[in-house]
Amino acid sequence: MGRLWGGRFAGETDALMRQFGDSIRFDVRLWKADIGGSVAYARALAMARIIDESELSTLLDGLAAVRQEFEQGEFVPLATDEDIHTAVERRLTELVGEVGGKLHTGRSRNDQVATDMRLYMRDQIEYLEELLVGLERSVLEKSKGHLDLIIPGYTHMQPAQPVRFSHWLMSFFWMFQRDRERLLELRQRVNVLPLGAGALSGNPLGIDQQFLADTLGFDRVIDNSLDAVSDRDYLVEFLGWASLVQVHLSRLAEGLILYSSREFGFVQISDAYATGSSLMPQKKNADSLELVRGKTGRVVGHLVGLLTVMKGLPSTYDKDLQEDKEGVFDVIDTLAQTLPVASGVLSTMEVDEEKMSQALSDEMLATELADYLVERGVPFRDAHHIVGEVVREAISNGQSLRTMPLVDYQKICPLFAADCRQRLDFEAAVERRVSIGGTARGGVEAQFRKAEMLLGK
Repeated sequence: MGRLWGGRFAGETDALMRQFGDSIRFDVRLWKADIGGSVAYARALAMARIIDESELSTLLDGLAAVRQEFEQGEFVPLATDEDIHTAVERRLTELVGEVGGKLHTGRSRNDQVATDMRLYMRDQIEYLEELLVGLERSVLEKSKGHLDLIIPGYTHMQPAQPVRFSHWLMSFFWMFQRDRERLLELRQRVNVLPLGAGALSGNPLGIDQQFLADTLGFDRVIDNSLDAVSDRDYLVEFLGWASLVQVHLSRLAEGLILYSSREFGFVQISDAYATGSSLMPQKKNADSLELVRGKTGRVVGHLVGLLTVMKGLPSTYDKDLQEDKEGVFDVIDTLAQTLPVASGVLSTMEVDEEKMSQALSDEMLATELADYLVERGVPFRDAHHIVGEVVREAISNGQSLRTMPLVDYQKICPLFAADCRQRLDFEAAVERRVSIGGTARGGVEAQFRKAEMLLGK
C-alpha cells in the first residue's frame, strides 16, 4: 500500500523529506489506542450501513490479528509507513484484502490522531496517578515513623523556629496531593471525543458519534469539528501539570540533598539511590536526587516548546501539531522514573535523629520570648525589638538564651521573670503551635488522618 494521499502526486517524495515528515518512529506507541479507535469506528460504519456485517466481521478479525502482532512484538513497520495510522491500515489490508480500505471512510488522520492521543493520555493519567499515590504513601509512612522528631525549621535558609520533621515531610504530601487533584481535573478535559470531525468539517455519513463516545469511554463529544482536530490545550495543560510536579519533586530533592550533606547530616541516602566518584573513593553522591532536580528543566522545556509551536497556528489541523507528541512522550517517560525514584529514596533513607536534635539552637526560641512579653502586655512590635536586644547581648557575651543570667535579661526588660526560661524548651515551643496545619503533635496527627482518607485507607 502506498501513501494514503499519493493519488494526487506524480513524483516521488524526497527521501530526506520522508524522514523529516514521518512520525512512525515515535508515534508507534499509540498502536493500542489506534486499534481501539478503529474497532469502534468499524462498528459505527456498520451501524451507518457503510459496510455490511460480513465486512465488519472481517475488519474486526483483522484488527484483532494486528493487535496480537503488536502485543507479541511481531509487528514490523515498513519504510512506507508514515505514522501509526498508516502502519495499522497497511497491515490490516495485507491481512484482509480490499475491505481494509473501507475502514478509513469518512475518517481523517486529523480526527484519528486527535482521538488516539486522548485515548493514550487517558491511560497515562491513570498510570501517573498510581505513581503519585505511591509517592504520597512513601511521604506519609516516613512521616509517621518520625512523628516526635524535632528539627530546625528554616526561612531564607537560616534557622527560624523548631518544627517536627514529620511536619516538614508532610508539607510535600500536600504539594503532591494538589498535583493529584489537578491531574484528575485534567482528565475531564482529556476525555472528550473528536472522532467524527473528519479532516475539519464533520462527518457526512451519519456516523453515530454518541455511540463512539460511549464505546470508547468518552464523557461527551467535542462541540466544534474545527476545534476537535486542532485542540491541543489538554497537552499543554498536561505539560504544565508535569512541570509543577517536577518543581515539587525538585524542591523535595533539594531539601534532601542538603540534609544528606556532611554539614547537615540529617539523613543518609541508601546505597541503592546513591553513586560514587570515579576519582575520589570516599564520595557518596545523592545522584538520584540531583537527577530528579535536573530533569525539571527538561520537563519545563517541553512545555515551552509546545506553547511555542501553538502560538501562531491558523485554524484546524496543521503539520506543526505533529510536534505535540515527542515532548509529551518524553515527559511521561521522565515522570515514570522520577516519581518512583523519589519514592524509593524516601522509603529507604535513614534519619539521624541525634544529628537533627544537635542542630537545634536557642535562638530559634526567640519568638517564644517575644510571646512571653506579649502575654505581659507588651505590644508585639516592642517585644520583638526587646528580644532582638536579648539575642544580641547573648551573642556578644558568648552565651545562649538558656545560659544567659536572668539579671542580664532584666537589664533589658524588667518584665522578664524566672519563669521566662520555661519558654526555652523546643517541645513546648512546638506544642504551642496548635493552629490548623501547625506543627503541634495533634496537628500533624490530623494531617495523617486526612492523608489516609485521601489515599483511600
